[in-house]
Amino acid sequence: MLQGWTDWHSHILPGVDDGVRTLDESLQALAYYEEKGVKQVWLTPHIMTEEANTTERLKERYKKLQAAYNGPVQLHLAAENMLDRLFGERLEEGDLLTLPEDCLLVETSYLNPPIDFWEILHRIRVKGYWPVLAHPERYVYMGEKDYRRLRKEDVQLQLNLPSLAGLYGPAVQKKAVWMLKNGFYGRSGSDLHRPGVTRTAFEKASVKKGILDLAQELVSVL
Repeated sequence: MLQGWTDWHSHILPGVDDGVRTLDESLQALAYYEEKGVKQVWLTPHIMTEEANTTERLKERYKKLQAAYNGPVQLHLAAENMLDRLFGERLEEGDLLTLPEDCLLVETSYLNPPIDFWEILHRIRVKGYWPVLAHPERYVYMGEKDYRRLRKEDVQLQLNLPSLAGLYGPAVQKKAVWMLKNGFYGRSGSDLHRPGVTRTAFEKASVKKGILDLAQELVSVL
């Protein structure tokens, strides 16, 4: 299912957020990716007021992981940016770790958007970046109207692949399948925090009728 895939969203960089804690865990995750034929993985640690990772610190950790890993999976560094006060400051300073073509992976709280959500997305574009909204299917405050507006305003949407397997519950799974079928997604990622949990989700996805075909379609396109 993952042969040739690029994982655009993961927390494999060790010891910097609530994801993988140790270098050994990172190498275990990468060994699983090798087994499944994953081509590239983007390391996107959290940056938020409560997890104020500096660009310098993340680059240092990234270099250590690069030095320890000599396998075929291509590693890249970016970040997942919470749309909070700290993000506003870094956006003004241009202190950001981006995906290719100045794409910027962003997120909000699962329960509520920032009060100035749409204004922030506009400011990102004014500054010369293209927002990529992480796991939109997981935001309980979002519905079809929001997804259509995001697409209209050129905000790219990134699917958490385990959503298709029901890792976050049936409501999220239903939204993810609907959004996939209707062409809302532009990228996909694992959002891997713990290798064992994500591996189980992928294995569940592979045995659910219809889900495997959807996942393979996504991987081949994105």
